[in-house]
Order: sequence, then C-alpha cells, then structure tokens
Amino acid sequence: MMAFSWLFVFLLFKLSSVDSSEPKPNIIIMLMDDVGWGDLGAFGNPAMETPNLDKMAKEGALLTDFYSASPVCSPTRASLLTGRLPIRNGIYSDIEHAENAYVSVRHLGGIPDYEILLPEILREAGYTSMLVGKWHLGHEEAHLPLNHGFDHFFGSPGCHFGPFDSGNFPVYRDSEMIGRYFEEFVIDENTGLSNMTRLFIEEGLSFIKEQATKDDPFFLYWSPDATHTPLYASHAFRGKSQRGLYGDAIMELDSGVGLILELLRELQIDQNTFVFFTSDNGAAIYAGEEGGSNGQFLCGKGITFEGGMREPSIAWWPSHIQPGIVSHQVGSSMDLFTTSVILAGLSVPEDRIIDGSSLLPSLLEQEVDPERTVFYYRGNEMMAIRRGMYKAHYWTWVGPLGTVDPSSTQPSNCFGQEVPGVTSEELTDHTDCPLLFHLGKDPGEKYPIPNDSHEYMDAMLTIRAVETNHKRDMVPGEPQLNICGVAEDISSPPGCEKINKCVPVPEGTDLEPHDCSEDPYLYIQV
Repeated sequence: MMAFSWLFVFLLFKLSSVDSSEPKPNIIIMLMDDVGWGDLGAFGNPAMETPNLDKMAKEGALLTDFYSASPVCSPTRASLLTGRLPIRNGIYSDIEHAENAYVSVRHLGGIPDYEILLPEILREAGYTSMLVGKWHLGHEEAHLPLNHGFDHFFGSPGCHFGPFDSGNFPVYRDSEMIGRYFEEFVIDENTGLSNMTRLFIEEGLSFIKEQATKDDPFFLYWSPDATHTPLYASHAFRGKSQRGLYGDAIMELDSGVGLILELLRELQIDQNTFVFFTSDNGAAIYAGEEGGSNGQFLCGKGITFEGGMREPSIAWWPSHIQPGIVSHQVGSSMDLFTTSVILAGLSVPEDRIIDGSSLLPSLLEQEVDPERTVFYYRGNEMMAIRRGMYKAHYWTWVGPLGTVDPSSTQPSNCFGQEVPGVTSEELTDHTDCPLLFHLGKDPGEKYPIPNDSHEYMDAMLTIRAVETNHKRDMVPGEPQLNICGVAEDISSPPGCEKINKCVPVPEGTDLEPHDCSEDPYLYIQV
C-alpha cells in the first residue's frame, strides 16, 4: 500500500471514531515467540490454561485472520516496527532463493539506519518507549534499540540460544550489558527453570507504574521469549501444565498478561491504553512436544502455509473496543505500526511505501475491508497471496527452517501433516499454475481447487492482477543478512568491562566480514 496522504489519515480518524481531543492513548504491543494460533483457550485449545488471555479476548476483540509478516522471527519484528515487508526493510537474505534468514549469532547486519521505527515516530508525539525482552534486529551497537528510538531496554539483542562454551548472549539494561544468559541470568537447560519471564513481567510493570505518574503517553513493546526453545518457566509454573514445559511457559506468559492488564485498571489508565497481543510466527512443529499448536492450520514456523503465519491475536481497549467482538478482518503485524501512528495523532512517512493499514475501522466500527491482501514472503521470494478467502501458492517448500547443518535429523517443519501434491520437501515452482485454496471451506489447505474450474479461473484473474501491481511497485531493500563474521558486540558488548564479562575473540579468528554462504559456523539452533 502506498504511503498515506494527510487527508487519508484524517479520514481514518473520522472513520475510527477516535476523539482527537482525548489524551493520546498509551500503547502496549505484546509480541510472543513461536506461539501458535491454537495455543490459547479463546482460539480453541482444549487445555484451557490461558484464563487471562481468554478474559482479554472476552473484554476486547479476537482477530481470527491476523498474520505475521514472515514465518520467522527477525523479519516479522522488523516489519512490525517499520510497517514494511521484510523485502523492503532489508531484514532478509538473497544468498539462497527463498532463504529463511534471521539475525543469528554470526550475522553482522541488522535494522538499517534508513528505516524509521515506530518508537522514533511516537517520540514526535511525546511518547516514552521501552522494549522488554527480545530485540533480534542486530547485535552491533549501531543496531541496538536505543539507537532506533527506544528510551529504555531490558532484554537481549538476540534469543536465549545456548549455552555456549563462551560468549552467551548478553542481557542489557538500556545501552550496557548487565550479564549473560545461562550465567548471571540463569536458564537451567536440564530442568527448564528460569526466572526470566518473571523479570520481563516485573520490568513491564515497573515501566507502566513509572510512566503513569507522568503526563506524557508511553509505548511498551513487551517481547518475552520463553516459548522459543530452549523452553523455560519459573518454579511457580514449572510442572503446572498438562502440556509439559511449553505449556508451563504459556501459563506464565498468560499470568504476565493478566498482571499488566490488572495494573492498568488499578492505575485507572486502562481506558486510555490500547493493548495488542500477537506472535512473531507460527508454532514450531519441528520441536514436537516442545512446540505449540497451530490449530487447524497446515504446518508451522518457517512455512508459508497458514500454520506458519496466521497468529493468535487480541486487541483490548476498554470503552473503545466493544467487548467480545470477533473480527474476521484480514490483518498483519505491519498494521500495528500504522494503527499506533494514527492513535498518536501522527501521519505515517510519505517518502516510502508503507504496507501496514489501520486496524481502527475494524476494531472500533466492526468494518471489514474484503480487499485486504496478504503477501506471504520467505526471504527474497513471494511465496503466496491471499485475497479475500482465496489463497494462491506460487511456490511451496516445507524446509529447511533456516541455514542448518546438512547432516541434521531435525524433523520437517510440517512433521506429521504432509499433504501429497501440496507440501513439498524441495522448493517447488507453481508460478505458471498456482495451487489455489478457499480458506473458508478448506482452512487446512488440503484440497486444491481444480485449475480447470470456473472458480479457479475467476479467483486467479483477480489474484494475478494483485500480483502484477505488487511486483510492479516492489523495490527490494538492500539485504542486511548476507554478511557474517565475528559479532564483537556479543563477545565484548558495551559495559562488559564493568562487570568483567568481556570475552576475548580466540587467536587466529578471521575477523574479516564475509559472505554468509562461506561461513562454516552458521549451523546453529533455530
């Protein structure tokens, strides 16, 4: 979608019934890690172990057709904060066709300076912003959150991969490290015990309490990662779930959501706080019992079938969003950028294409735009398009998730759900005759519509026109995930010398940046 004009933004405000005379609302975005569409009770999980999220849905809006911008973590996180597809904002690689690249321990790239992130824009309206949890948009100092609009940061530039022999991922307080995962911030890989989620909850609550005493609005980006392997939960939740350690982690995150919403009520700022809960990609099917559920949808994380990108999503804003509504509006994590900018009374940037749209008409007026389109990208390739209820797959591929050891025995990302003629272990080109599904009749994408039917030809006529327009306007950003090397800001981040946690780079290590295809160390956990 082209950048909004001032007039269009004004009209969106009118359509959304937002009173510009009211104080600017606080904004909280809760982005989970590898949580699937079927993991919440409100979305049909039979364990019913998410009472706070289920209550949030009852008090707000449940979104059934909301998507991540990518089937893996880093690209989605970049798109949420920029409102732009990963192919535009640069968080992708084009070394391999349709590669699922993300910011690994070896990547030197990250979110580029020319991208405008949500907290940078919100600052113009007086917002104070904090990131709690996982960043995953670059390890080097130039890529860290405080250099891209955030005022405060408690968490890590990467995920809690590990433990490694040395140089575990650092944990930051604002611009300096204060320890490392598996060391000062303990994650017991044998028992799955860790207090990290509790710390992320406490940090979020403390920020809200502090900001509530001030006149200016705040933006909290709450991004805990306990549901990404290696899983963890605290003593209070370990062993409580029917679903094992993954369920324990979900229950603890659910408790955090409940505590945050309750605090907003206690501080009497709930009616002036917009809260949105979602996930960065589908559940990790390859993780088996250590992964979540994508419900009725096919495959999971890393895959552009529905299970990889359709996310459990809830919007909550008392006195503004009618309680208990179910929205079937097709939406995307990129919409959170545009929606937040409009809530702040600002305009989205006009010097670039913004792919996100406002969710306010659907959330506040229950309007549905039937022409919203989803473009399913994997790396540098547009794999599929959804228009209305029809979804056309131009390419299919169920593996690998990322750059993995060729000798790995990791299960398929569609493990146990393979559909003959649909799922494919090899990258398969369907561009001449895309696989077409009607997601209303066949949400599991098991029965392709015959390509000689009138239904197929009519639907593809519309989708082909959308494809043509999209590709005509597409100018890919420079890929940021092509260059690898030794990320010195992991081994010796700012502040490491103050706590004696700098890790020297081993003698003989080649420090020269190089093409990631030449990197023998890129076989890491995903």
